[in-house]
Amino acid sequence: MEWLSDPNIWVGLFTLIVLEIVLGIDNLIFIAIIAEKVPPEQREKARLLGLSLAMLMRLGLLSMISWIVTLTEPLFSVGGFAFSGRDLILLVGGIFLLFKATMELHERVEGKTHLPGGPQEYASFGAVVAQILVLDAVFSLDSVITAVGMVDQLGVMFAAVIISMGVMIFASKPLTKFVNAHPTVVVLCLSFLLMIGLSLIAEGFGFHIPKGYLYAAIGFSVVIEALNQLARRNFVRKEAHIPLRERTAVAVMRMMGDRTGLGGHDEEHAAGAPGQPAAFESAERHMVSGVLSLSQRPVRSIMTTRSDISWIDLDTDAATIRDQLLATPHSFFPACHGDLDNIVGVARAKDLVGDLALTGRIDVERTVRKPIVMPESAGVLQVMETLKRSHGQLVMIADEYGTIQGLVTPIDILEAIAGEFPDEDELPVVQALGPDSWRVDGAADLHYLEQVLESSVLGSATDEYSSLAGFMLERFGTMPEAGQAIRIGGFRFEVAEVHGRRIATVLISRVADPSDTGPAA
Repeated sequence: MEWLSDPNIWVGLFTLIVLEIVLGIDNLIFIAIIAEKVPPEQREKARLLGLSLAMLMRLGLLSMISWIVTLTEPLFSVGGFAFSGRDLILLVGGIFLLFKATMELHERVEGKTHLPGGPQEYASFGAVVAQILVLDAVFSLDSVITAVGMVDQLGVMFAAVIISMGVMIFASKPLTKFVNAHPTVVVLCLSFLLMIGLSLIAEGFGFHIPKGYLYAAIGFSVVIEALNQLARRNFVRKEAHIPLRERTAVAVMRMMGDRTGLGGHDEEHAAGAPGQPAAFESAERHMVSGVLSLSQRPVRSIMTTRSDISWIDLDTDAATIRDQLLATPHSFFPACHGDLDNIVGVARAKDLVGDLALTGRIDVERTVRKPIVMPESAGVLQVMETLKRSHGQLVMIADEYGTIQGLVTPIDILEAIAGEFPDEDELPVVQALGPDSWRVDGAADLHYLEQVLESSVLGSATDEYSSLAGFMLERFGTMPEAGQAIRIGGFRFEVAEVHGRRIATVLISRVADPSDTGPAA
């Protein structure tokens, strides 16, 4: 037992354990990758069996040290190259490693391992174990030769191999889980195997490549990949602060090929693969975008504004009311006394016409329904639920001071999803004047206008504004005059008409330079 007190033996044992672990990492990486070829319930068994076979093979080779030494003697020569048994084993192992790593890389780069649908095909357990056994032989030979060259005591060699394999078996599960959970790490590991295979072939031909060079290259690549994984983790952590609903909406719109709004600017997805039509039509993407963004939009962005409301003044004469009803293609009207804020209720046009025809006046008690008034801060979904229970009635929207700001009908909800449905007495909010020019009403909704322009330069509706006129006023900072224009994100916005204190019409045209932003001549 004197060897227990010999520090040289302990130093040699510790050094050999470290080297055996380092030399076994590439073997462990290969086992982690190749074990994925078997069914999930057999992967743990394949991994443990592969490492156990590697340990047994190394112990068996160590017990035949005298034979191992003879493997370095030349057996034959070809073209000036002398080949020993060790060289032949290294050549076969290197070629096998190059072939296997190349095939694995091809599958992952081509995406063959991630094809959806149908039952997944797995390799047989025996075939996978056979592949592991071949590689164990190659890596074990390298490990044993290293052990023979470092220490003289057979017991130290056995102890180093057993301890190193025990450490690798203990670490194999988390390493395998990490490798298989990160596709880029798998590709990096396969690249390492290519490099190791090339070095084995070079050594088989007698060209010795210092291991330090290989480990330095591997270490540098590992550091770069660690930084890449850290950057991705930080990105995921930052993205986690975005509400789940918004992230889901963005993902859905990107999947559908949306270039604007929720889905970002991805023209390749919108156009589909070269030579193939887009998977989703533009109208389909717009409708899905409208649905996903509905709950995030302020109700003022979808309502009919106060200036556009058609309402009945109960204080006017019957003839005036009759003419107004016949001239306006609406089925419901707010009924008021003198002013919209003095609303009495809401009445159907046919009931109003019936009252005027029978009695010459409107029977408020019988015909006019109690109004449904909701605050401007209410969400669109909340207003929609109220409309469902209103039996066809409209909802009036008031601000915090009780002033009526607009109204919402089921048609307004539908237009927020599917686009504009102009009434008989209305012109389209957006009129195309050419391929890259539009005449737009100042009251146009920003979300709908973004879909028409296929651009997100307008941003989203805010508490400050929700229409194109509001957007223009925010940009100018003051009431502009007709003819004034600005350029934003590849578009020129020119004020065409101003009615009083309101921007009535805007001319929009696409310009060549998207970076040209600011006042336009």
